[in-house]
Amino acid sequence: MIPLQIGPIVLANRVFVAPMAGVTDRPFRRLCKQLGAGYAVSEMVTSRKDLWASLKTSRRADHEGEPGPIAVQIAGTDAPMMAEAARYNIDRGAQVIDINMGCPAKKVCNKWAGSALMQDEALALAIAEAVVAACAPHGVPVTLKMRTGWCDAQRNAVQLARRFEGAGVRMLTVHGRTREQGYRGEAEYETIAAVKRAVAIPVVANGDVTGPEKAAAVLAATGADALMIGRAAQGRPWIFREVAHYLDTGERLAPPLVAEVRRLLLEHLQEHYGLYGESTGVRSARKHIAWYVRALPGGDDLRRSINAIDDSGAQWRAVHDYFAALEQRMERLPQEGAAVVDEETEGAHA
Repeated sequence: MIPLQIGPIVLANRVFVAPMAGVTDRPFRRLCKQLGAGYAVSEMVTSRKDLWASLKTSRRADHEGEPGPIAVQIAGTDAPMMAEAARYNIDRGAQVIDINMGCPAKKVCNKWAGSALMQDEALALAIAEAVVAACAPHGVPVTLKMRTGWCDAQRNAVQLARRFEGAGVRMLTVHGRTREQGYRGEAEYETIAAVKRAVAIPVVANGDVTGPEKAAAVLAATGADALMIGRAAQGRPWIFREVAHYLDTGERLAPPLVAEVRRLLLEHLQEHYGLYGESTGVRSARKHIAWYVRALPGGDDLRRSINAIDDSGAQWRAVHDYFAALEQRMERLPQEGAAVVDEETEGAHA
């Protein structure tokens, strides 16, 4: 697979991790990169300066030990504040700044951020121009993630894409749904293909990329330069190496060994506890564990049991023992991954 370049940054491949609220923290990004993702974007970081010192934002801006490139997504509705947020994150190690105009969550859109910005093209362009201007002196490229439009009657991704390219944005990611759709129905790729034809900068296709064959089909349908995978990676982070291998060879990799999955999840949990601490770490790890085991024998029983555990050591041991027992029953995971979950806020694409 030929690498993709964004400004001075050369990406390892063309299969990316989507920013997802409550999911793509530093431990998850590191894991996905380890398992074949060529690029990963952080959870959205607010442009509100009064929240930068909060524990939530400080965790999101923590890139300690993360392999580059470090890409940070920023969210907000005020151009000068977004420019300042870009500089703030560059000072903390960001090598790429991504502008959030794709998040459909009500708590974001109700504040006219995320995909709500697509309704105000003048403001959307002003934000892009301000962020590009703030990043240019540092040599940091700016990317942008958006949807096909606000609603069916207002699919303006192509018009905005041209304006963003003119403002200096170096790469565009398009999720194949409107904000009105949320994650309902199926993603459509015609609009992404139209965006690709309209601009010269790289375009990344996002939405319903659930496996290797679908990845190849989406690339063929859109002509996109790369793919971004979100919800399908929840509990299945090896999807990135599966997709990259299939795109290179046309052949499927064998499913991972149960022993490998056990090791990966246990290491993920240790790093997760280290970032969030005991209490928050145990609670927020529950969803990751549930995603890993949702289609496995005894997975529902494990999920119910860990929901009653408040100690990280006990949680870790429960997961260890579950997978040790599973190894006695099967060598590898089933061929197909579990069904993709639909969540509007936690785990939703930004």
